[in-house]
This record gives sequence, structure tokens and C-alpha cells, in this order.
Amino acid sequence: MAYPILLVHGMGFRDSRLFNYWGRVPKMLKRMGFEVYYGGQDSNGTIEKNGEVIAKRIDEIIKETGCEKLNIIAHSKGGMDARYAMSTLGMGKYVATLTTLSTPHHGSVTVDKLLKAPDILVKFVAKCSDLWLRVWGDKYPDAYNVFHSFTTTAAEEFNRKNPDCKGVRYRSYAFVMKNAASDLFMWFPNLVVSHFEGENDGLLAPRAVKWGEFMGIKRGCNNRGISHCDEVDMRRMRFTRKKEAGVCDILEVYREIAESLP
Repeated sequence: MAYPILLVHGMGFRDSRLFNYWGRVPKMLKRMGFEVYYGGQDSNGTIEKNGEVIAKRIDEIIKETGCEKLNIIAHSKGGMDARYAMSTLGMGKYVATLTTLSTPHHGSVTVDKLLKAPDILVKFVAKCSDLWLRVWGDKYPDAYNVFHSFTTTAAEEFNRKNPDCKGVRYRSYAFVMKNAASDLFMWFPNLVVSHFEGENDGLLAPRAVKWGEFMGIKRGCNNRGISHCDEVDMRRMRFTRKKEAGVCDILEVYREIAESLP
């Protein structure tokens, strides 16, 4: 029997019954025979606070299922939350694999540049974000510290303090948009990141997300590419009918991940 899967969401969203962060992915994984669970952490909590929630979820799942271990699939900042729970909080002994999709393991050069803006402005934007997310259920939103955790310096320090856990298989995936017109939601950040770092998924460049066994850069099979939103099936539909090499439906990527899980 396969180990259960814990899905850990990224920044800006929460696990919700009304709008599943992962789109069609959970149903597909269940059809493949996996038990699927969710992280349930804050959308804008710090890595440390969210890591505590993830550690608690891992403990709950292990006790509920009786399994020795579980698999984690994490998107974006969720990969950092999971690594903190595994390394600093000692939950790595219960994890067989950690697969991260566009997680900023090495920080963002773009964030380095943006945080050179006046600190009072950064704090104002962060405070507005925190107020809004408290309304939507976050218990400990802390956008200001979350923003700073994405710098390359903070990422380097995080990696030093959170080494890989023995016995865990780490894999990572990168994605890129074809151009700014690929995704209406991500066109502007894609342009900004492109200016500083080259091709990206609307938020992160491949350089930032490589960790463990790098599974490569996933590209769409048409002129659209794959955005940060596409990575978690935001539109609940395939990108296009396959005409050439590349990904035409994000479920292809998750099937590839799932087929190699213990």
C-alpha cells in the first residue's frame, strides 16, 4: 500500500473546501490509490509558524493512518514550510519523499531588488496584506517577515540551518511561461522577474527552485507556457490539445510525480 500524500500549499491561499488550491489534482491522486491530506497552514504565516502547523499535521496523519511515513508534495513557499518541519522540528523521520514545485530554495534576486524600496512602504504593503488575510482566516499573518524570507541571503541562511534529512528523497521542478501574455494574472510579475532573472513562471526563475534531484524545467506544449498559477491547476482544465513536445495538462506532471512515489 502506498504511503499517503500531504499537499502543502503556497503563499496567498488557504486550504478550503469551497475552492481547492490544487484543482483536479487531489481527485486524480485518489484515483491512483493514494490517501490525500492537506497542510492547513496560514496563507501568509512565517516559515517557522507554518512549519509548526505542518509538523503537527504530519504527526496527526501518521497516527491516523498507522503508516510509517508519508510523501509530501509542496508548491512555492510550502516547500520551505515543509523543510522547516522536517529538519528543524524533527519530522523528517516520518517523510519518505519531498517533491517541491517552484519553491524558492535559493531565494529571489528580484525580491532582493524590490526590498531596496523604502522600508516604510514595504511595511505598509505587508500590513494591508495581513489585515486582509486575517479576515480570510489566517491566525498569524506576517507578510513583512515572509517577504524578507524570500531574499537570497535569507534563503542561504535557511538552507544552512535546515539541511536535508537522512533517508528522504528530495526532488524539485521548475516551470516557465512562454512570455508575459501567457497568463493574464501573472503578466506583470513575469515582466519584472524577466528583467532581473530571465525566464520564469511569473514569480520564480529556475535558478531559485532547484533542490535535491532536479527534475528539469517543465514547459507547455504551445506558445502559452506554464505559470505559477497553472502549477496548481487554477483553471481546472488542460492547457491545450497536445501538438508537440511539452506539457499540455498539469495533471501530467502530478502523474509523473505520483507514479514514482513509494
